[in-house]
Amino acid sequence: MLQPQPRLYTVDEFYELIEDGQKADLIDGVIHVASPDTLLADQLNGFLYFLVGGFAEGRDLGKVTLSRFAYRLGERNAPEPDLGFVAQSRVDSVLTEREGLGPPDLVVEVVARDSKSRDYGRKKKLYEETGVREYWIVDSLVKRAQFWRLGQPGYEAMTVDEVGIFRSDVLPGFWMDVNWLFQKPMPNRLDCLRRILSR
Repeated sequence: MLQPQPRLYTVDEFYELIEDGQKADLIDGVIHVASPDTLLADQLNGFLYFLVGGFAEGRDLGKVTLSRFAYRLGERNAPEPDLGFVAQSRVDSVLTEREGLGPPDLVVEVVARDSKSRDYGRKKKLYEETGVREYWIVDSLVKRAQFWRLGQPGYEAMTVDEVGIFRSDVLPGFWMDVNWLFQKPMPNRLDCLRRILSR
């Protein structure tokens, strides 16, 4: 028997249906409502927001958004990345009170069981197609982080050096020890941010 096709929603319909505070993505017209975070995913989100947000604010580089803020990337796409960064030169044209009008410069997704295929698949392709300059996937399931930059013609892998240091292109001067992400217990985030800002 043929299965009925799911109804496809526009971004405006998505905004009407999803309550404020509910984590969801609209991808190709399909609404994906997120399950609650695991403790590790929640801690990773907080840790990365503190580092990236603190660095961006300290260097006056731009604005950072969290996982309940959507970016309108066409008529039927409005993902809510776990973390988005918009460079200072684009803040006024991209960030409104309600949404991002166009892509952020950097997206971070922390992988959960129900988002894994989208984070590595369609969302990665969507970010690439719409011009997100840097995409980080932090996979709490397998304790791995991967980083891509927008090149020609599309995303290319960014390297982590032999001791685990990653350096961002979009955030000039930002570096991070990838080993911090999966240490038990996690390192003190204020100490980490101070180290990053001191270089």
